[in-house]
Parts: sequence; C-alpha cells; structure tokens
Amino acid sequence: YGETVRSSIVDTLEEYYLVEAHAEELGESLSHEEKAAAEDAAQSFLDANDSKTLTVMSADKDTVAHVLELMALQQKVYGNLAQTIDTNVDDAEAAQKTISYVRSSTSGTTDEDGNTVELTEEELAEKKDVLEQIRAEAEESGDLSAAAENHDLTATTSSYGADDESLNDTIKAAADALSDGEYADIVEGDNAYYLIHMDSTFDEAATQTKKESILEQRKQDAYTNWVDGLKESAEITTNDDNLSKL
Repeated sequence: YGETVRSSIVDTLEEYYLVEAHAEELGESLSHEEKAAAEDAAQSFLDANDSKTLTVMSADKDTVAHVLELMALQQKVYGNLAQTIDTNVDDAEAAQKTISYVRSSTSGTTDEDGNTVELTEEELAEKKDVLEQIRAEAEESGDLSAAAENHDLTATTSSYGADDESLNDTIKAAADALSDGEYADIVEGDNAYYLIHMDSTFDEAATQTKKESILEQRKQDAYTNWVDGLKESAEITTNDDNLSKL
C-alpha cells in the first residue's frame, strides 16, 4: 500500500512540475493575487496543524504554498486545453436507450452442509411464472417497479449506448429488439431469468448526460495527451532518499 501511495505522489509531482515548466507556452501563469491566495491558504494550513504533524509531513509555508500554486496552475492549464476540444457530439455517438428489467436468480440454494442444491425444473418454471405475473400486472398498472415489489423482486432501470459494455450482453441483445413500451419474452441468462421492458429507444435526458460525459472525456484526453507528450521528451530524476521518507 505504501509503495502505491508513494508512486502516486511521484506521478502527481512529475505532472505538476512539467505543467509549471511549460505553462507559459500556453500563455498560462499565476497572477500576484493568485500567488498571494496560495500563501494565505498555506498559512491557514500551518495554523490548523500542530508542529508534530507538520514535521511528519515535512510541511513549511514555502513548500505548502508552492504545492498550492502548482495545483492552481494545473487547473488553469487544464482549462486552457479544455477549450481546444471539438464540442460537437452527434446524437449517433451519444444515443442512449433506457430499459427497466427484473432479475430473478436461478442459482441453486445451499444446504446445511454448504453444498449447492440446484433448482428443480418445477422451481425454475415457477420463477418464470412469477415474472410473467409481474409483466401482466405491470402492463395493467403501468408500474413495473410496484409489480416487481409485489413479488419481492426489484426493477432496475439502466441506460446504455451502442458501444456500452456495462450492461449484460444477454439483456442488451433482447432489449435491442424492442420498440418503446414493449416487453421481451422472458430471457434466460447466466444464473438468472430477466423480464425486460424498453422504456425509451432514445432517452433524451440520458443522451444529453452522455454527451456531457463525452465532452469531459475529450477535455481529459486533451490534457493527458499534452502532459504525456512532455513526459516523452523530459528527463526526470528523483531523490530516492527523500522518496523513502514518504
């Protein structure tokens, strides 16, 4: 754990120092006011901690203020590069469908000796029957969640896109064959049966959220690519004695 934390700190400091060395190439720097704010924040940090804690952290005003300046500069550089991205996201790239589904486990039970007892054909058939009952109730009431709760099961709502890998492939394949408002036949998946309802084949709210996510990822990529390019041409050395104290 300690080595992981140490490595993470080193990576962050390398990033910050590269940003500091090259920020002016992007026309970014800290104003006198921003530097003064960092000094004030550093003093507040020192005032809030006792001398023993500060000694363990190797923290003095200059060091803390410098780290705060590096953080502020990094944010300015990130914002600069974020303005260079393509802000157009086509509906086709971000389009999201939204489904609701009820999952009924078909995993066996465990006996008193810890052995798995597979469900019988009758028990499996009963689970399908329950899902069919839920479907009938939901079609009548329009409330799948309430219908599922009536049978001690839960309806889950999920949005997904064409390239989304977070949704179970079995569920996704069945859902993609549905139109708005339709139910799929009971789907047999790994260790479960599924009742699937297509809420919307184009969920505008979920699609807008996905567009925002894509834009945020483009901003992150623009910044990461810039930093990675600097790393490739930089010669970075570390002080192993000092690192061992982290």
